[in-house]
Amino acid sequence: MITKHIFVLAAILIITGCTDTESDSSSTRLEGDRPNILWITTEDHGPHIGAYGDSFAYTPFIDAFAERGMRYDMVWSNAPVCAPARTAILTGVYPPSTGSEHMRSDVNLPPFMDGYPVFLRDVGYYTTNNGKEDYNVTGHQPVWDESSEDAHYRNRQDGQPFFAVFNFTESHEYALRSDRDTPHHDPDRVPVPSYHPDTPEVRRDWARYYQGISEIDQKVGEVLNELEEEGLADETIVFFYADHGSGMPRHKRWPYNSGLQVPLIVHVPEKYRHLAPQDYAPGSATNDPVAFVDLAPTLLSLTGLEPPDWMQGRAFMGEYAAEPGDYLHGFRGRMDERIDMVRSVRNGRYVYVRNYMPHRIYGQFLPYMFLTETTRVWQDLYNENELEPPKTYFWEPKPAEELYDLESDPDETMNLADSKLHREVLEELREAHREHVMKTRDAGFLPEAEMHRRAGGESIYEMAQDSSRYPLEKIFNIASLASSRDREALPELLDALDDEDPAVRYWAVTGIRVLGEYAFRDATGQIRNALTDENPSVQVMAAEVLVRYGNDDDIEAAAGKLLELAPPDKNGAFIGIAAMNVLERLDEHHIERISPFIKEMPLKDPNVPERPNEYVERLTKILLGEELY
Repeated sequence: MITKHIFVLAAILIITGCTDTESDSSSTRLEGDRPNILWITTEDHGPHIGAYGDSFAYTPFIDAFAERGMRYDMVWSNAPVCAPARTAILTGVYPPSTGSEHMRSDVNLPPFMDGYPVFLRDVGYYTTNNGKEDYNVTGHQPVWDESSEDAHYRNRQDGQPFFAVFNFTESHEYALRSDRDTPHHDPDRVPVPSYHPDTPEVRRDWARYYQGISEIDQKVGEVLNELEEEGLADETIVFFYADHGSGMPRHKRWPYNSGLQVPLIVHVPEKYRHLAPQDYAPGSATNDPVAFVDLAPTLLSLTGLEPPDWMQGRAFMGEYAAEPGDYLHGFRGRMDERIDMVRSVRNGRYVYVRNYMPHRIYGQFLPYMFLTETTRVWQDLYNENELEPPKTYFWEPKPAEELYDLESDPDETMNLADSKLHREVLEELREAHREHVMKTRDAGFLPEAEMHRRAGGESIYEMAQDSSRYPLEKIFNIASLASSRDREALPELLDALDDEDPAVRYWAVTGIRVLGEYAFRDATGQIRNALTDENPSVQVMAAEVLVRYGNDDDIEAAAGKLLELAPPDKNGAFIGIAAMNVLERLDEHHIERISPFIKEMPLKDPNVPERPNEYVERLTKILLGEELY
């Protein structure tokens, strides 16, 4: 076996071979003297890297690269899952602004909104993407000169600058399930976070996760060595980052720091140091906050292009670099077939989480997540009453607000939202969240089907900019009230059940569901009437309340309405997803009775792309007890 010392020596030789001085070799000269830009991207891992102080990690190549570049210590992916996170990168716009926060929603962008590679191609760059796109938008013009597993900057014309992405998947969630050896990571020594049960299965999954990062480390070394061999190291700015947090449960898909914080290391060769941040130095680190929405404007700034006004991120390098803000913002929408809505904010020390659907547990059953053994073992131990807080929280309903101190509580398990000592911090971050919602015109306060209905033939982004079509402040206020778990909100919620705006009615019904049975007693007649509301999103939410709190007749009526709404060919994929989520909550007797209908139900909405249609089919299989994977 090759020793650890030899690996480290190889890393140093390869990385330091890329000198920081101007090369006298015959390296390609660039049109307009623009730099080449190389992104090395990876999947499903946080800053579990030696360069970030993780002593259990084995990452000699990345660590050596960090010694030559700048390490960013406060970076969020905005979304804790791949497709919406990559959409934030592509556009420089927060996905809740474009309606693309929901997993694989494939929404249309407005005509003026192009992905960043289009801008680079327009000024002569050869743009390549090796591996993965997976954006939440559709209908946009082709953005890459080449996008495939064979894409490479070598295929450019002589003298042409390049922008290239190489994406590696060895740390992806699915790798946790592989029967891989972990030569550098002893499961008995792996650090286990306080919210996970300390079992052999959990330790093995964590060791496999770390091993995946080590395998990526080798790939990083190969790409950097190749760049040197091509004589391009002195002409190329290199970024290394991951697409969101670890693939372990309660990391991926969850907008805590654990699901959003990613590594980012940038190396700028001597020739282009004028484009680097002012405090750039080899081996340096910065706490300046960076988010994925900042990557597109930064690329444009590095190539001498002023980012367009519609980009919501800020350039943190290059000619148009802007001052850093005070906060990072994260979000969670529909995750595959499961509906949820969460927003989060971070400053340098604290994380604030706002749960708009607190009645839904953190760990909703999502089949792909449950393929990881840690998830199954964790839930089994909870169901057997073998766990104590904080290990129990993931399987329980959520508070309306959460606040965590990352200095004293990096695992984010001690909720300080009710702490009088932290009232000022809570109010600061709560207001930062509200201002961000209003500034970005967050469209996520509409149910997914309602976003598309209101947009009509336009993009969701354009619809959401129009306050006459999307009265955001009014809807935000009722959503905040509905999700507050505050009993004193009930009179206002009862009034809102009759509001003229269906989004307000939707949130009012949601508020009854959140407050529980006592609220339903005061709203029974209105909820029954809401089952025949003119808006199908309101109908689905009313059905959920009746299934949860109603009598036998209410449940029968709700089931009948849901069976009317579920077929996606009649009511659309997004109403179908919502209806199927509630049908699944029926008891065994009712599910057995409706199963013949579900088996015969059409599964495709002809008016949406293929990917959203997949979720209705998945939900039917879950309801019918069929295998998915």
